[in-house]
This record gives sequence, C-alpha cells and structure tokens, in this order.
Amino acid sequence: MLELTKKILTKVSFDAFLFQKELNKALRWITDPEELKKFKSWCVKEFGKVYPSIIKRTFTAQ
Repeated sequence: MLELTKKILTKVSFDAFLFQKELNKALRWITDPEELKKFKSWCVKEFGKVYPSIIKRTFTAQ
C-alpha cells in the first residue's frame, strides 16, 4: 500500500490541492508508526521543496 501511495503522490504532485488530498488519504491508511516515520521522511525528501507547508501541517495534525 505504501508503494502505491508513493506513486499516486508523485503523479498528483503537480497540483497542491490533489497532493494534500492524497497525502491525507495516505495517512489514514498507514497505521504502523515505523512505516509512518519512513513515509514522512520520503515525503520531505521528495516534495519538501515544493510543498513544505502542506507536509508540515499534515504530519503535525497526525
């Protein structure tokens, strides 16, 4: 599921609204704390320069 989520986020990364929507969906599916930590690191690495505020806000709300 995590790999599919990464593919989806990559595909919708052109649009901030879609990116946030899919990121929120992903966080509902990821229940393992270790997997969540890895996912957050991946998001920051891949999209941290494009959507830093969305990533920070979404993971802080989690």
